[in-house]
Amino acid sequence: MEKGDQSMVESVGTASLQGTDLDFSSGLKRFQQKMEYLFLQKGLALLIVSVLLGRALILSQLTPFALPFFAAIFMTRRKNAPLVLFGLLAGSLTISLGNTLFIFSTCAIFLVSFRLLERLHVMPIKAMPYYVFFISFFTKCLFIYAGNGQAFTNYDVFMAAVEAGLSLVLVFIFIQSTPFLTTGKRAKPLKTEEVISLIIMLASVMTGTIGWAIYGLSIEHILSRYLVILFAFTAGATVGSTVGVVTGLIFSLASMSSFYQMSLLAFAGLLGGLLKEGKRAGTAIGLLVATLLIGIYGEGSGALTLTMYESSVAVILLLLTPYTLIEKLARHIPGTAEYAQDQQQYARKVRDITVRRVEQFSSVFEALSDSFSEPEKWKDSADDEREFDLFLSNVTEKTCQMCFRKDKCWGENFDKTYDLMKNIMHEIDEESGGLPRPVHRKLEKHCNRAGNVRNAVHQELAVYQANQKLKRQVQESRKLVAEQLLGVSEVMGDFAKEIKREQNNHHKQEEMLLDALQDFGIDIEYVEIYNLEAGSIDIDVMIPDWYGNGECEKLIAPLISDIMGETVVVQNKEDVEYPNGYHYVTLRSAKAYVVETGVAHAAKGGGFLSGDSFSTIELGGGKYALAISDGMGNGERAHKESNETLKLLQKILQSGIEEKVAIKSINSVLSLRTDDEIFSTLDLAMIDLQTIEAKFLKIGSTPSFIKRGNKIKKIETGNLPIGILEEFDFDVVTEQLRDGDLIVMMSDGVFEGPKHVENYELWMKRKLKELQTDDPQAVSDLIMEEVIRTRSGVIQDDMTIVTAKIKRNVPKWAAIPVRKKTALSGAS
Repeated sequence: MEKGDQSMVESVGTASLQGTDLDFSSGLKRFQQKMEYLFLQKGLALLIVSVLLGRALILSQLTPFALPFFAAIFMTRRKNAPLVLFGLLAGSLTISLGNTLFIFSTCAIFLVSFRLLERLHVMPIKAMPYYVFFISFFTKCLFIYAGNGQAFTNYDVFMAAVEAGLSLVLVFIFIQSTPFLTTGKRAKPLKTEEVISLIIMLASVMTGTIGWAIYGLSIEHILSRYLVILFAFTAGATVGSTVGVVTGLIFSLASMSSFYQMSLLAFAGLLGGLLKEGKRAGTAIGLLVATLLIGIYGEGSGALTLTMYESSVAVILLLLTPYTLIEKLARHIPGTAEYAQDQQQYARKVRDITVRRVEQFSSVFEALSDSFSEPEKWKDSADDEREFDLFLSNVTEKTCQMCFRKDKCWGENFDKTYDLMKNIMHEIDEESGGLPRPVHRKLEKHCNRAGNVRNAVHQELAVYQANQKLKRQVQESRKLVAEQLLGVSEVMGDFAKEIKREQNNHHKQEEMLLDALQDFGIDIEYVEIYNLEAGSIDIDVMIPDWYGNGECEKLIAPLISDIMGETVVVQNKEDVEYPNGYHYVTLRSAKAYVVETGVAHAAKGGGFLSGDSFSTIELGGGKYALAISDGMGNGERAHKESNETLKLLQKILQSGIEEKVAIKSINSVLSLRTDDEIFSTLDLAMIDLQTIEAKFLKIGSTPSFIKRGNKIKKIETGNLPIGILEEFDFDVVTEQLRDGDLIVMMSDGVFEGPKHVENYELWMKRKLKELQTDDPQAVSDLIMEEVIRTRSGVIQDDMTIVTAKIKRNVPKWAAIPVRKKTALSGAS
């Protein structure tokens, strides 16, 4: 056979095998779906459980399971109640006719009385357990009286009360656990009490198998051990041992001979859960070891062989259990890996939905911004011509309409008349209505009603200019709205990106960091790492409450700083809410630089209210802002103007909107909100604390200065104050700062304050150079004092000076070297 033919045969064989695997998996899936439909949808599971509960006994004479189970099904799945009643009666027939009659009587009394109370609207669902209690107690007493034919004994009353009490408790348990027998699906994970309820129901069902045996092997022992190791393999030692104790307790109540089984089941659940890392084989070994040890202790050699066979059958059942069933069960039990995975999937789903919504809102705001940011498309030369034609039509209606020279002017000499009217419109004085002599002579020469035309043009020009101003305001409003919408769109887009970034898994790094700290002798409960990027480290640790003497700042943060290779400081520490609890400490990367500020200010004439306002704003993302605003004039109104300007600026900057958009928005708001002349200057410096790059935005403000040693650099732009122009642009000056630099910002009252000084800039540079201190507060105070001294102590204007010093951030506590260097950032 040739190589090509051989490869073809091999590929066909591989494809056929793959097709066989697909057919088998799809067939198995269809079989599982059919079984699920048959057992859950058609009620076969309910029927089987009903038969077993119908024959289940407690203390060989009490039947507390039938009525609570029937009541729970009747309240939750009423259409399945007849099937459940049939199963209960069928199961009770296998014990005795008296049990069948008792179960039928209790269910019949329940139905009749419930229908009666339901019509009277006096049967709330909360009262159902107590209702079942009274029916069970009454019916049991009635049967005891009818059977004995004499008065009750105390023992009879006591046993009736015990059975009724068990029925009351079982109603709560069955209501929580019966949904698994009807739908098999549950949207929410199980709570701890719901897990216990499910276990109690399953154990109660298994008591119905007491007395059954195959080849001498007890069915109850096989099923109970299978149930224990199933939960142990699914959820671990805690749940496994719990299932063992609960199942063993219920079996011991049903049959005293099964009392020693409680120890075996609890021990098997514990060992099986501890060995679950060895897969099903590990759990199986746990059951066999527990059976061997407890069997040697409790029984002879013959019984030991039998009980080992029973455990072996339970192991075979575990091995035959489909993994899909185990996975479905694990998803509902807290603490399992499947449960955590489902929770993560749900969290990712919520996150994705949130991201999509935020991105949709961002795109909507961007589209709205685009629609508002195109006013120039609507204004072209044709619009200007139409507006001028409307202006001329209004003028001619008042002057030329009844003139005998109308046809000559607007017919024969149309172009000349049109150009003359346009010239008059541009040259006429807006206040007095006068015209320049050349234009006036042309008008008198061309028109015999020159005075009327001039007056009409003057009147209509006022209306025309008012319309033009209104149109400009509308356009400016459109631009303001467009810029704001675009800023909001960008902020929401950035927010969507932040949400979209999944938290990285740092399990290995967390273990390494925890080991390093514990090896050093620090008692740490747990470590959780959120980010390990340089400059953005984010770590949470939980420490005992007896660490109250600064151990976080003095020991833990320096240790982590050495491990990470950069300075990490304590940003937040939450105190414990109860004694002997824990502190939650948040550790973040320290800023590369810090800003130390000093401010000096004085009101005109020594008053209390200054027209200057200042602000030092620490923004998110490692940025720091310095701002001074000077309202026009002095007093309360100027103070209000400057203060409102800074408040608005602070709120916009803290929202994340870019500074140029923020300042344009403030200008538009101030220029459009009123017709009054409300102007204010703005001096803004934005400093990046990681790169110490500074952006200076100066709107009508005086120069600022950067002092670096003996060198003084002036920062200046020529922008008008905010609120004067409806549409304006401004320059941004960017400077790279250095460690130790001083930034000096001041209002015009300080810069232009010195008396008998011709060049304010040279005077200020000289004074700054002469200073022997670099303390920001001292610099502000000394400059303020020098200015006031030049005017003999008189404060001629509002004065404000803000000084900021750039300092490299030196942590209070140095890094502590760890004996075993741990490169967390490189670990994967």
